[in-house]
Amino acid sequence: MKLSLNTATVRKQWTLAQIIDGCARHQITGISPWRDQVEQMGLAQAKSAIQANGLTVTGLCRGGFFTAPDWHDDNRRALEEAHELGAQCLVLVVGGLPKGSKDLRGARQQVRDAIAALLPEARAAKVPLAIEPLHPMQAAERACINTLEQALDACDELGEGIGVAVDVYHVWWDPKLEQQIARAGRKKRLYAYHICDWLVPTRDLLNDRGMMGDGVIDLPLIRSWVEGAGYTGFQEVEIFSELDWWKRDPDEVLKTCVERAARC
Repeated sequence: MKLSLNTATVRKQWTLAQIIDGCARHQITGISPWRDQVEQMGLAQAKSAIQANGLTVTGLCRGGFFTAPDWHDDNRRALEEAHELGAQCLVLVVGGLPKGSKDLRGARQQVRDAIAALLPEARAAKVPLAIEPLHPMQAAERACINTLEQALDACDELGEGIGVAVDVYHVWWDPKLEQQIARAGRKKRLYAYHICDWLVPTRDLLNDRGMMGDGVIDLPLIRSWVEGAGYTGFQEVEIFSELDWWKRDPDEVLKTCVERAARC
């Protein structure tokens, strides 16, 4: 099993340099850094440390927010950073409703138009774009693309160089999930697979994700669908946990990630 660590999982305890060292110690061979952490460390220094430790950059978090007025300049910088780091994809959190708007269909069209405008630059940079559909609870503020089906419909419209990041936290509930994962596999659009768990009760809808095995997501089942669709990439642990894992010793967190990914 190939395991990657999304650096958000221990971002409150460690710097990016410490996270890179931690991945090496715990034999986690992939990493998906966040852009603010890369900026704090320095792009050249981050690239050098990642390469020195033999880590694969499974994704860069994140581009997107296409309903904001300044989306283009920020996404161009994100593409440059992803290219420099050799990231397997640039993860897109597409953005919610524009400020003051209630037009959800219009927001989705705005997202499609913006990605269409960005795609030629992404193709030139050889950086695949990965739309990450987010749970409907985040449609207004973070992402107006909320199902894998919606994301793949957009991909079909937009053509080559764009696919999806499947995050179990956001899509586990979807009755069409198995069908849409198979569709993504047929069209070779499965670019990333993110794992964590959904806690019951969930105390905070953004920052109370669970460690694998602590919640209600059938992770072995979804993994079987993803691998059955032809995905051979990394499983990327991404846990936002203000009330639990961000308070723990980060070496304990990484050790638990390794153990749970193998068991759950």
